[in-house]
Amino acid sequence: MKVPLLDVNAQNLPLEEELTATFTRVLRSGRFIMGPEVEALEAEVAEFVGARHGIGVASGTDAILVALMALDIGPGDEVLCPTFTFFATAGCISRTGAIPVFVDACPVCFNMDVEDAARKVTERTKAIIPVHLFGQSAEMDAVIALAGEHDLYVIEDGAQAIGSRYKGRGCGTIGEFGTYSFFPSKNLGGFGDGGMVVCNDESLAERARILRMHGSKPKYFHREVGGNFRLDPLQAALLRVKLRRYGDYTRARQENAAYYTRKLSALEGVVTAAPAHCCCASVQDESLEEARVVLPTCYEHNEHIWNQFTLRVRGEGQRDALKRHLGDCEIGCEIYYPLTMDQQECFTNLPESSRTGNEVAHRLADEVLSIPVYPELTREMQDVVVGALGKFLGVD
Repeated sequence: MKVPLLDVNAQNLPLEEELTATFTRVLRSGRFIMGPEVEALEAEVAEFVGARHGIGVASGTDAILVALMALDIGPGDEVLCPTFTFFATAGCISRTGAIPVFVDACPVCFNMDVEDAARKVTERTKAIIPVHLFGQSAEMDAVIALAGEHDLYVIEDGAQAIGSRYKGRGCGTIGEFGTYSFFPSKNLGGFGDGGMVVCNDESLAERARILRMHGSKPKYFHREVGGNFRLDPLQAALLRVKLRRYGDYTRARQENAAYYTRKLSALEGVVTAAPAHCCCASVQDESLEEARVVLPTCYEHNEHIWNQFTLRVRGEGQRDALKRHLGDCEIGCEIYYPLTMDQQECFTNLPESSRTGNEVAHRLADEVLSIPVYPELTREMQDVVVGALGKFLGVD
């Protein structure tokens, strides 16, 4: 049985009639830039995550970029960000002229190691961008405390985490800005690129709205240089259809993750990373030396939405061997991410001080492998994945 890493048609095609009717509504409206569909999605997403303001933009990348611009991040500034993450976070910092300073990762939850971030603060540090990687919140109490101590702005990169929660608060609503992506592979996946910025400060929200429209207000009058960051009404309208079903999608992902944990943890050589708190990460990592596969975990204070179910495959060459094995079994899997940001060629010109001390992240880049966890995955398909892993481990 083939098991894809993700099947967007399995989610979208059952909605074909409603999506088609929505497309027809937008088509007949003749309103293809901004307008009521965008405004409705902005209000619905803001209410869903618990923010006062939503600002629709063209992509998750543009969401990060406009947040940085609204906070006047620019040349001479340093911004702390994870080194183990997708490129957009660091890329946007660099596009403003600021310097990304790469922070090591927690080996358990994969998120930013805030203690390492604290060691890398300098007099030029102006902001910190925690990424809620794979659908689980970063340690926001520690992030906010660090930001308060050094007067830093906080931008939450929630591209993979819309609807996840930290101690009851929606990820993306805790810092100055939160950013989301509607890329088709995300939990709330659109039909092309799209994104959203949320915040609770009215003046910051207004500035972000102006910047996404070339810095103009009113039209043709430009106080500053912005960009064309607008979200298309068609994307907004189609996303509204799926947002109404998002709770069901999330519950299915959580049930799939729980099933994997139960079935895979029964295999010899497989353990679950489960410390009480992120600060136990180093101790936890040492205790896993005999494990062949480490399963991801959800901290008790978080609500994890499982954008990815990411294994750590221990032993030199073992991750790549498992990837080949799963491929031979026609099971989709992917490495998120094979290189950390400090290892990327485009950042080799950065000061060495911004690229050092990321040993845990480098180890994760050699070990991680994500397996299918999307909502439409059946138990039969999951059993195929579990069986293939058991065969690889020699315990089937």
